Amino acid sequence: MNLHIDNEVGLLKTVILGIANDFGGTPLASDCYDPKSLESVRNGNYPVEEDLIGEMEHFCEVLKKHSVEVLRPGNILDLNQIYARDIAFVIEDKLLIPNIIEDRSRELEAVQSIFGDISQNQILKMPDSARIEGGDVILKDDYVFIGYSKEEDFNQYKVARTNIEGVDFIRKHFPNKKIINYELKKSDEDPMNSALHLDCCFQPVGRNGAIICPEGFKDNKDVDALKDMFDPHEIILIDGNEMYNMNSNIFSISENIIVSQPEFVSLNDRLRARGYTVEEVSYAEVSKMGGLFRCSTMPLKRI
Repeated sequence: MNLHIDNEVGLLKTVILGIANDFGGTPLASDCYDPKSLESVRNGNYPVEEDLIGEMEHFCEVLKKHSVEVLRPGNILDLNQIYARDIAFVIEDKLLIPNIIEDRSRELEAVQSIFGDISQNQILKMPDSARIEGGDVILKDDYVFIGYSKEEDFNQYKVARTNIEGVDFIRKHFPNKKIINYELKKSDEDPMNSALHLDCCFQPVGRNGAIICPEGFKDNKDVDALKDMFDPHEIILIDGNEMYNMNSNIFSISENIIVSQPEFVSLNDRLRARGYTVEEVSYAEVSKMGGLFRCSTMPLKRI
């Protein structure tokens, strides 16, 4: 398999899209490991399988309409396999298999048949001390942006998924890349005050644009430095409520084509005003479990 990912916006050729089949139903509140799922359980509106499958199949149809090869994980009974982004990810021509939280470790089994077509010298496995999830890793050509938590937060919060050892692993294995890490706000209970991953508060779009939510970052200086890396006319700032609704977790099929939710009216208007084609796919039920379009995709090849 020919792997190649240098950024978030190149023309997408091959992607793994998660599945919602036999996802396990509504968990107990005590079994939730992100605040959005916990909120949905407590509110009694946790999504049902039929609705999740329908949303994901619509997304799949849009991807295929744009000539994307869509691969799907094998089905494992009673396992949530929707969020394919986090369990492995590609940088350049290397597949990185991180150490994810124990609750999600079985998800890797479902993509082994796909990974079997990848040369072993292209697969990087992290040491036990290095922790990272794909939602925290965002590429922009020469740059790799990583959301992480310092030791105190990492040991305290279930939603702290990436540590400095994970950042250092990326830095070591990609010396030609400029690695920039940002400390994110975390909360296991309050989805309004927690960025589960970096892509919950930041997303590059187009040639030199970005969606940024300052409220997801711990340090305002990080936000200022991040803004300086993009065309100021192409930056779209979103607020904490929009971060809660995951406005930055859209997905680029190419530099010009973006998949977004129809409910993101303001964001979609701003994207279209900048010349983007916005493909609207309802993902409202998927969003109740803490992720959106970027979370459910694992790109393998862009050109």
